[in-house]
Amino acid sequence: MKKLSAVQIKQQTLVLNIADKLEEQGRAELPGMLQCWFDVQYHLFPGSLLMCFQFESEQVLSAAEPELLKWQKRLSGAMLKKGVILKDMRKHLVFTLKGPDE
Repeated sequence: MKKLSAVQIKQQTLVLNIADKLEEQGRAELPGMLQCWFDVQYHLFPGSLLMCFQFESEQVLSAAEPELLKWQKRLSGAMLKKGVILKDMRKHLVFTLKGPDE
């Protein structure tokens, strides 16, 4: 893996901090949420950011779906506070059953 530049390390820290905060809120507010994980290609940041909320079962995931837009707005707002604009907030956060290694 290629070493990250100083700018990319700052981006990584920013995304990690926001992911940690959203994961903490998600576990408190969304029953059955297991974890928050993300995938990003720093040379294409912020357009390549994909944050995922992983749920334990299909029923829990279906029950949480109506909340998805609210969480997409929270991600977009948190990034905006740090000076990062997500052009299409709907592309950057999804609810899933898959883990980071799947």
